[in-house]
Amino acid sequence: MQGIESILYGIGIAGVAAQAAAGVLDAGRKPFDLFGIVVVALAASLGGGSLRDVLLDRTVFWIADQSYLISAMMAGLATFVLVRRVRLPARLFLLPDAIGLALFTVSGTQAALAMGAPWLVASLMGVVTGVFGGIVRDVLCNEVPLVFNGELYATASWLGALLLLGLMAYGASPGWAALAGGTTTLLLRLCAIRFRWRLPVFRARA
Repeated sequence: MQGIESILYGIGIAGVAAQAAAGVLDAGRKPFDLFGIVVVALAASLGGGSLRDVLLDRTVFWIADQSYLISAMMAGLATFVLVRRVRLPARLFLLPDAIGLALFTVSGTQAALAMGAPWLVASLMGVVTGVFGGIVRDVLCNEVPLVFNGELYATASWLGALLLLGLMAYGASPGWAALAGGTTTLLLRLCAIRFRWRLPVFRARA
């Protein structure tokens, strides 16, 4: 179990760093100063896990362990320095965002399971962890959140979480289940971006 806990801890740290980088890359398209960039990076990387922990009535993860906060700040500042020196594609933030989505989906689902949540709640906690930070990031950047009108986002997260839970129900180890669930989320999200996979859009009849 100690090995699994270490893997999940590493996944959480990596997810925070990826979403912080995505937040900076997204905010970099706006005339934000360094403080504004850091706020967006922290909101993107810590928002989903914070909401998850509040809903599960447990200590917020980055308050319990400041390593997450340090990781988010370092990744955000490093990305800020990079984007000031290198011209990057405008949509590059979608790549670390997809990686963060996959990592947070896994860590959020596993965190909910550790609290004794039933499978459906655990899967939705994975989605909340994966998408809420991105929602806050896009709102701060005055953009319509990707999860509401972009290519498959929350759907990719939920399918990955359900696969993780299904594999564990059939006896797979938490590590292999996490790998399968995270990989599925990442591939679905990247394919959705590449091939423009979307859910039907609501349009009221005239």
